[in-house]
Amino acid sequence: MQSSPVIISTLNSALKGQLTLINQSFLHARIAKNWGLCEINEYEYKVSIGAMKDADRLIERILLLEALPGMQALDRLRIGEGVVEIFNGDLRVLEPIMEQLRDGIKCCEAEKDFISRTLLVDLLGTAEDIVDWIETQHWQIDNAGIENYIAAQMESE
Repeated sequence: MQSSPVIISTLNSALKGQLTLINQSFLHARIAKNWGLCEINEYEYKVSIGAMKDADRLIERILLLEALPGMQALDRLRIGEGVVEIFNGDLRVLEPIMEQLRDGIKCCEAEKDFISRTLLVDLLGTAEDIVDWIETQHWQIDNAGIENYIAAQMESE
């Protein structure tokens, strides 16, 4: 079943975002693990694996629509060199992903491709959940202080 070029482009843009998120989150997970920050490591790793599964769903959809998934391009990674920088970097990667997903949802509605729309809505919900988690971490840092936050992360081992 073929689809319009605009839908394929939309799905490939979403795929590019997920591929970027896989790499960003995986590296941040391993940085956090190296620093002994277990909760951040576990969460970032979970985000990376989730993005991989979401990328797989996009790839399957693109192939079903008789097109080729664009696997070569990534957006710029925003790697942090400290805990707050890690969270800020993740937000900087997620903001354009979420904007693209919102635009993609509108595009799918205009093209009456409600299956692709449902997929993009799911991805947007996941991205919003990640942003909520990061904002919670910022709140904890603001209220407890970075030193206490890091100590609590290390104690959760």
